[in-house]
Amino acid sequence: MDPNTLFTCLIAVTLLTLTPGIDTLLVVRNSARGGWYDGALSSLGICSGLFVHASVSACGISIMLLQTAWAYNGLKILGAAYLLWLGLTNWSRLLFNKKNSVFADLSVTPLKFNGLRSFREGFLSNVLNPKTIVFYMAFLPQFIDPNKGALWQSLTVAAIHFMVAMIWQCLLASMVDRAKAWLKSPRCSRTFDGLTGSMMIFLGIRLVFTD
Repeated sequence: MDPNTLFTCLIAVTLLTLTPGIDTLLVVRNSARGGWYDGALSSLGICSGLFVHASVSACGISIMLLQTAWAYNGLKILGAAYLLWLGLTNWSRLLFNKKNSVFADLSVTPLKFNGLRSFREGFLSNVLNPKTIVFYMAFLPQFIDPNKGALWQSLTVAAIHFMVAMIWQCLLASMVDRAKAWLKSPRCSRTFDGLTGSMMIFLGIRLVFTD
């Protein structure tokens, strides 16, 4: 990847990782359930699922790149619309549902730590997550050079996403383990919604006007 493409890819996967969703809630829940190790192994399962998305998406991208340019541009617009939708959803939650907090409920029944269970829960959470599926199908074309192998480039994007997600989710697991009371605060969740929502809206608008 050239530096500009790499930087754009890094921003996109970072925004996806930081946006509270099913994967984030699972890491929070499991970290509260079994501590840092539970959350970290759940994160490993989640991040391993990224390579499944990348491999499956690469097959579709390879076919698409042999077709007309409008198909490529159509997926690009879809990606921008998806980012805008995620950003507006964050702001909608922030403005109209202020009592809702993504970290509101950390109360789970204490269970004996089971590493395989944590990994399995994380892996299935990611592989079956529609947000990740749409992200890879809509955004991978922007990072793929049609003159090179789509699969290896897709796996490169997945590897970047893997590193970003593992770092963030392991930090999140540590924060939950050390500061559960702070993460329960609705104010923390609302601030997070506002920041990530604004960044996604900005990137979505930028994608629309990028050649």
